[in-house]
Amino acid sequence: MQDRIVITGMGTVNPLGLSVMETWGNLIAGNSGVGPITSFDSSALQVHIAAEVKGFMPENFMDAKEARRRDRFEQFAIAAAKEALLQSGLVITEKNAGKIGVIISSAIGGLQSLQDAILTNHTEGPRRVSPFLIPMLMPNGGAGMAAIEFGIKGPCFSVASACASGSDGIGTALMMLRTGMIEAALAGASEATITSTGVAAFDRVGAMSRRNENYAMTPQPFDKNRDGLVMGEGAAVLVLERESDAKARGANILAELAGYGATADAFHVTAPHEHGAGGAAAMLMALSSAKGNLEELGYINAHGTGTLLNDQAETRAMKAAFGELAYKLPMSSTKSMTGHMMGATGALEAIFCVQVIREGILPPTIHYETPDPECDLDYIPNKAREVKVSFAISNAFGFGGHNAVLALRKYS
Repeated sequence: MQDRIVITGMGTVNPLGLSVMETWGNLIAGNSGVGPITSFDSSALQVHIAAEVKGFMPENFMDAKEARRRDRFEQFAIAAAKEALLQSGLVITEKNAGKIGVIISSAIGGLQSLQDAILTNHTEGPRRVSPFLIPMLMPNGGAGMAAIEFGIKGPCFSVASACASGSDGIGTALMMLRTGMIEAALAGASEATITSTGVAAFDRVGAMSRRNENYAMTPQPFDKNRDGLVMGEGAAVLVLERESDAKARGANILAELAGYGATADAFHVTAPHEHGAGGAAAMLMALSSAKGNLEELGYINAHGTGTLLNDQAETRAMKAAFGELAYKLPMSSTKSMTGHMMGATGALEAIFCVQVIREGILPPTIHYETPDPECDLDYIPNKAREVKVSFAISNAFGFGGHNAVLALRKYS
């Protein structure tokens, strides 16, 4: 019988906290991480708000000299991985280092480092560009730095599939564990795109909320008056292991990573397919991979960005996948509190699903005021709900038509 793949550790830094428990407390309380941008002067832009990580001191998680040679997204990755490893109790030795993988993804990589280097090259000349630029900007930097930090020598890489990157990376680790290629993995994602270039670029696509004065009420996923996403940042990492290995070392198993589904819309580079066909197919694929059935599904962490098209398409995908049952399935957009952490979003939301299964509390979709006839499902508006859940899925849909869905199950 094939080993189940289980989760033994989780770690995160994000706009709601610098640990899983701090984050979870703020999440179920319905607290928002959105506020005015403090990391740079946004006065020349049309967007002045974001969901920034607050109070993060990289030297608390790594050597101060090394921290200066790492982009912010890499610092986040190390911090989240350290918390996950500590909780898991997994000790990395010369004997097992080659059988542990590191799949820490990023959609964009070191955007701040790249932006700074371009400006330096233009104003001061190429000889002033940092010799550490390439390792600071490459999207696989989080994975590579984590492997160096912890001495892990197995497969090490980053998946880049826009906002599905984190979920695709975790799904890839699941498949590698199932085939026996590795025995354990650090899997997740990290992103730090709150820069003047990042905010301007996403705003020019038409994806961003411009509710600068009334930021306490944005983003508004699934609400009729939603006006776009709010950019977030941070990292989330899971420790994944084969059940037999985790039990043999007496690990505390948090949940089972039961299934993974991935599809492409093959429709448009930024817009989702209007009928949500790709998202529906990915959800059903994840259920099939998990050998699950619709009757046991108790919660869906929605992609729920707060943009007009995404929320409509995801609602239609739910109906296409689940039929009338879609109206009975509770789902919420935690991006209403964390903002959209781009490539890292799916990894964090997988952690939320684990917490839902363990704690029996469904996080809300905050800022929900005015129902949209096109979005007419149960979005758990404004207040957390106590419900016992044994099986949940997490949706992540990205630019380029990438759809990735993870299925998580209560471990027993």
